Parts: sequence; C-alpha cells; structure tokens
Amino acid sequence: MSELTLFILRFGFLAILWIFVFAVVFALRSDLFGHYTRRSDRAVPDITVNPAAQAPTFIPPLDAPVNADPARTLTITAGAREGLEIPLDADQLTIGRSAQSGLVIRDEYTSTHHARLQLWNGDWVIQDLSSTNGTFVNNQRVSVPTPVPLYTPVSIGSTIFELRP
Repeated sequence: MSELTLFILRFGFLAILWIFVFAVVFALRSDLFGHYTRRSDRAVPDITVNPAAQAPTFIPPLDAPVNADPARTLTITAGAREGLEIPLDADQLTIGRSAQSGLVIRDEYTSTHHARLQLWNGDWVIQDLSSTNGTFVNNQRVSVPTPVPLYTPVSIGSTIFELRP
C-alpha cells in the first residue's frame, strides 16, 4: 500500500471520528438545554396570556360527559411518583423535566417542557408542547388542546395521572 493511500485512509478515519464526536456533543447539548431558537423582534402571543384568543380547536363528541365541577387534584396513578396528589389551585400547570415545571417528571421519555394543563371555560384542557414522545389522553395521542374528563388516564412518558374532584 502506498504512503499516499495510507495517509488518505488515516485522514478519512480521523475526520469520521471527529464528526461522530461532534454529533454526540450536539445531541447531549440539545437534550440538556433544548433546541436553539432564534428570537424575533415581534412578540409571539402565548396561550397563557390570553386563552380566549387561542381557543382549543378540539370539538368534543355529543355524547361526551360535561364536567359540572372541575377537578381539584391531580393524582399520579402509575410511575416513579405514584400516589402523589397535587392540588390544582392555579389555572394552569406545566408538566416536564424542567425544574420550573409545576409537575416535574424526571423521565427519559419526558421533554423539558412537555405539556400544559390549563383550566379553560370551566374544563381542564391538556396541550402538548411539541414534545418528542407525545402526550396521551385515554391512550389517544394529543395533537390539539384536548379536554381531560375526570378519572381519565393521561400518559406522559412512563407517568400516568388522573384528574379527580
């Protein structure tokens, strides 16, 4: 084998090795700190600021039960924090791996800012915040803000919870 061929093979192997190292570092950074987003000069409205302006597009079926009294507690029925009851005192509760979340779920299948549970027109509605693994209400993946009836299982990662009166 000639010197030039050996040099090209060594250089190619080294380049592939460095590409792999940068890919691993980028994956770790995005997992720990989230994806980079550019700030724009214009303000983007948030659903928490004015919920009436961004009404959920979910239309419940005609035979769906209507909650006469909204839930007052969130009870975790399966997962690492099983049995934990959280009083729903505020109008919204953020769920995710972030320390700033109202319900912190330390799970490899939970995003940093995974979902938002919000009181809207007297009913609790869950909104998936573009999470990787999704949010499920009664084993149905949520893509739009969806009402959560009492005693209906909601799955985020390996945690399952219900809303109770």
